[in-house]
Amino acid sequence: SDVLREFGKTAAEWTVLAVLGVSMSVLALGMEYIVDRMHDFHMYIYQITSENHEPHERISTAFCPGIPEMKTILRGVQLKEYLTVRTLLTKLTALTLVLCSGLPLGKEGPFVHIASILAAQLSKLMKGFKGLYENESRSSELLAAGCAVGVACTFSAPIGGVLFSIEVTSVYFAVRNYWRGFFASACAAIVTRIFLPVLKGIEDPGFYAYFQTMYPTGRAFIVEELPIFAAIGFACGLLGAGYVRLHRRLVLWLRRNWFSQKTFQRYWFLYPLLTSFLIGTITFPYGLGHHMSGEVKFTRALKHLFFNCSFVAPADTTFACPEGLIGNWDGPNHESSPFFTLTLFTVVYFFLSIVATTIPIPAGNFYPLLVLGAGFGRSIGELVYYYSDGIIVNWRGQTHAIYPGVYGVVGAASFAASVTQTVSVAVIIFEMTSQLLFLLPVMIGVLISVAVSSHLAPSIYDSIIRLKHLPYLPDIKRAESVFHSLTVCRVMTSPVQVVHGASSYLEVQRLLAALPRVSAFPVVDKPEMMNLIGSVGRSTLINLLEEQIGTSARRAEAHRRFHATMEYSDVAFDAPERSPSKK
Repeated sequence: SDVLREFGKTAAEWTVLAVLGVSMSVLALGMEYIVDRMHDFHMYIYQITSENHEPHERISTAFCPGIPEMKTILRGVQLKEYLTVRTLLTKLTALTLVLCSGLPLGKEGPFVHIASILAAQLSKLMKGFKGLYENESRSSELLAAGCAVGVACTFSAPIGGVLFSIEVTSVYFAVRNYWRGFFASACAAIVTRIFLPVLKGIEDPGFYAYFQTMYPTGRAFIVEELPIFAAIGFACGLLGAGYVRLHRRLVLWLRRNWFSQKTFQRYWFLYPLLTSFLIGTITFPYGLGHHMSGEVKFTRALKHLFFNCSFVAPADTTFACPEGLIGNWDGPNHESSPFFTLTLFTVVYFFLSIVATTIPIPAGNFYPLLVLGAGFGRSIGELVYYYSDGIIVNWRGQTHAIYPGVYGVVGAASFAASVTQTVSVAVIIFEMTSQLLFLLPVMIGVLISVAVSSHLAPSIYDSIIRLKHLPYLPDIKRAESVFHSLTVCRVMTSPVQVVHGASSYLEVQRLLAALPRVSAFPVVDKPEMMNLIGSVGRSTLINLLEEQIGTSARRAEAHRRFHATMEYSDVAFDAPERSPSKK
């Protein structure tokens, strides 16, 4: 019956989304386990070779970042060999090696790409069910869900993953697709939250967030600190715009510089090798990295910067950080100032992350943005704590403790939002920390940083799209833009030539000859009604004519007629011979 048929389609779609979320979560957990083991192995190598200081570099395979390409695909552009199984396997291997290398890079963009490949392959698999994902728009809906799953698996943030994927990939989003993204992301988050503590060897496994914070509810900040949070948002907006502009200038310089053109384009492996060697030398724990918390892996620094303690508090106070943690930020013998270490850490990694993102390897830049923003915010928080002795007085004369980690959370959200120009970063922060008490300061910092950054530079994803010359139409954001005064007749082909159901092959042939530069033609139901039902590409029409009335088709028709004539002739000549036998 029709009811059972519709139920079967719905059940199949829910199953596909669940498989998408669970499979992506399993891949993410496996990669997380391998990366953790490799990081521990790195520290072991550092310790046993601390006297020799022999560098070890890793050359990774070149690949695209992920989100800019998915942004163009969801706009209707087809990128060749981008969503294939071969790309999936290569990307998984290369991304694992990149994360193990210790470079200041993330995995959010590649995870979006990997989840999108899984979605595309599942879409092809489910085309065997009649009516399910046969339409191209339905496949795009599954790709949108894959983008949400990729972001959700990065930090186990299903809600923020859906909202962030919508912001960075879509301009007009169909509300009917919400449940697909949320359901697939929820499946991925559940699997991640259950098995991640087991992989990390936590004795008391539970549904803990990636960067769980334990700030006291209602006492983590007061109204008098809101102007400081607003100032952090404003500064992060300026820094975010500078980050995007510096990244663009560096990429263009590498393309136009005569030395890089002759060297790096001919010997492509030299640039990743030299850049990795430079970053590894600067951040080596027993070298220059000793002065900027080099013993803390960049991928693990965010947890330190969110701690609800103070790096500068006296050791005998309750707000002092544990000895094992503070030793990473003021040196093992306490010979360095935490202010100097935090500042040097933020400044150096600001430039190193820009350089690292120019390497043609599969990597994201969202996590480095969080770390850089957290370092900047934590520095401000420690300064406020130091000069106010850890106490701030409100307008009623009541004293409240200062938590520098809250400043780090605000800085992380503000800087990441300014570079990506997305407000949904705030939701990701809430899910990462599993606390909503930062709602007001985080939203203030995010909104101010996005407002400042959007007036000074494009987002990092739009900038990469322009650098790679991907076919993508940018948004017209400002109301006073001159493009708002343009009319359709300025950019359209007039009069409009259409294709309809009653068009003959001769009419189509004349249409193609009359408009050689038009790449697509509108398809209407009838020439009298002119109701648009779609479009057809020029190449499709050319192939159609070639199949129906082209040279091959004419030869096939001539061959068929020749054989028909010969058969008729044989029958005609054989008829008189058979006639006497019939009598």
